[in-house]
Amino acid sequence: METEPLLGRRRSSWQKLGTDESRKSDSSGPRSSSSRNNSSSSGSSQLDDLYIQQAAVFIEDAIKYRTINHRVDSRSLRLYRWYYSAACQWVLNTAILVILAMAFFEKPSSLSVTSDLRFRQVLWEPPCGLTEGIEAICLLLFIVDVVIKSYLLGWGEFQKSKWLIAYTLVLAASTVDWIVSLSLLCEERIRVRRILRPFFLIQNSSLMKKAFNCLRQTIPQITSVMLLLALHLLLFTMIAMLLFTRVQTNEDDKEWKTYFRNLSESLTSLLVLLTTANNPDVMIPAYSRRRAYSLFFIAFSLIGTYLLMNLLTAIIYNQFRGYLLSSIQTSIVRRCLGIRGAFEVLCCERSNKTGRSGSLRVTVSTNTVLQVLQKVKMSSAHKQEIIKQAKAFTHDCVTAEQFRDLFDELHKETVKEYPPKPAYRSLFLQKLQTVFSHRFVEYVGNLMVAVHLVCIFVALVHDAETPISQRDGFFSGVVNGSFVLYYLLEMALKIFALGIKGYCSYKSNLFDGLLTIILMILQLSSLVQYGLPRRGWNPELHGLLSLWETVRLANMLIVFRFLRIIPNIKLMALVATSLFDLIKNLRAFAGILVVAYYVFAIVGVVLFKDKIPPPQNSTNASLTSSISPANLTLQCGTYEQLGYWPNNFNDFAVSYHSLRATLIRE
Repeated sequence: METEPLLGRRRSSWQKLGTDESRKSDSSGPRSSSSRNNSSSSGSSQLDDLYIQQAAVFIEDAIKYRTINHRVDSRSLRLYRWYYSAACQWVLNTAILVILAMAFFEKPSSLSVTSDLRFRQVLWEPPCGLTEGIEAICLLLFIVDVVIKSYLLGWGEFQKSKWLIAYTLVLAASTVDWIVSLSLLCEERIRVRRILRPFFLIQNSSLMKKAFNCLRQTIPQITSVMLLLALHLLLFTMIAMLLFTRVQTNEDDKEWKTYFRNLSESLTSLLVLLTTANNPDVMIPAYSRRRAYSLFFIAFSLIGTYLLMNLLTAIIYNQFRGYLLSSIQTSIVRRCLGIRGAFEVLCCERSNKTGRSGSLRVTVSTNTVLQVLQKVKMSSAHKQEIIKQAKAFTHDCVTAEQFRDLFDELHKETVKEYPPKPAYRSLFLQKLQTVFSHRFVEYVGNLMVAVHLVCIFVALVHDAETPISQRDGFFSGVVNGSFVLYYLLEMALKIFALGIKGYCSYKSNLFDGLLTIILMILQLSSLVQYGLPRRGWNPELHGLLSLWETVRLANMLIVFRFLRIIPNIKLMALVATSLFDLIKNLRAFAGILVVAYYVFAIVGVVLFKDKIPPPQNSTNASLTSSISPANLTLQCGTYEQLGYWPNNFNDFAVSYHSLRATLIRE
């Protein structure tokens, strides 16, 4: 929690700031008493506004868990609030997204229909200077960002912030590399700035910075376990090379030939076995000779896979749990310090009015608190509740404890209030409104969606092996058209019962309504292009989509629309809510994973681009050179035989996909 010396230093600095501001009016020489009174009153008013502005900024810092160690003069506070405004942060986030997405368009471009080496044709390569110009704009925005941050924090805090120093160095390296790229007319192979780009994403997210720091602190413990794994792998490799040696007969040499021929193959075989990817293939040749050989593989898996690997997972989990707890505590301390700092500023404001600079009162006027709350940017629900509680105080003063308790509302989740239903004068319309507002309308709607899915399933099973030229679209056209009419009727009745604002206030209704409108557009386009459904309905292609493509797209949207049943089933809703909460809580770690993929994908393009030659006459010459020309049968398990042509490192997108496929491959 905050300490008294810290608050004492803050208080004295704020008093000094107020004294300096008040002295400015006396520095211009002798004046008349009336002018002095007017200037002193205007100076006092400006000083009061400054205190209120400082308190509002400190409360906003507390809401966002930001530090209050920044400049607090009037001009800096205006710049600070502008910098953390929604528009400014949106521009900064957009610049980060754009500079990260540049990897898909820069040479080598990922703009091709397929990544298969046999069919890959790049649709468009950007000319030199286009992507570099966009990148220059992003770098200029980042330079402005680091300059503003450095100014607001001050030189002392800048020297303490490793992230800001690293931010400055990364920007300098990126700018130099950008200049080199233009001087070489964009023909350089290695672009260092592409590898550094993910840093912009990390430094702009406090959660990702915490996750990155946690990973950095976990490295010593992980290193010790990795050394144990390396020792375990090396010892069992030596034992395997001693066990599975070359013998006289070729039949008994299968284990040696396939997996343990030399040191590199032995290490690779056991390393893969550590991930269980080649289990039990690696032990079958030896196990077919003697059962006792299985003990070697069992011991290796027990020690390596089930003990050391789980120990590694436990260490990472324990470190993350401890670091997460400490980061949460730090965030709570920041919030408490920001709220207390706002109270201390308002105490200075009140002492300035009473003229007592030596002894500060420990209460703040309720009107002053209300003025501050009106300036604070926060959610409207929280602001209304806090203002309501502040107005409920019986006395015209707020103590530190009461001021702190006001902001306990920030820890509470807001309950969404839905707009009132429209009021109809007609008794008949009121009854209809009551009927269509009942829950059974949702149940009937869910039942109709289920029936529609059954019809689609029947049509899919019936047409599974029927050629497109012989299909009859009469059943699908009638069924989809009928159900789309029902969906439109259901949407209209809900709007009638709830009103347009009430209908749009429910996310499930927005989801249903959007899909219903898209389905209606598809049905209308189908009717305009191909006419009404009839027996033997299988017209030729007109326009962008054929009849079957339109039906297939509509069926996919209907399948998605079936997700509306999730909120109506309690257990499914609970599981779905837990999954969404899990995704929200794992955003930082998912961001770190994306950054790691990004960096390795860029490095993969630099190292392995065009290393796999395209096939010649459907046969890769480099892979089949050892095969007899009379026998063009591809060797089992090779890159060509498995058809892995789409997996390569020729551009950023396919490199990213290849790394993902490598990670999740069993």
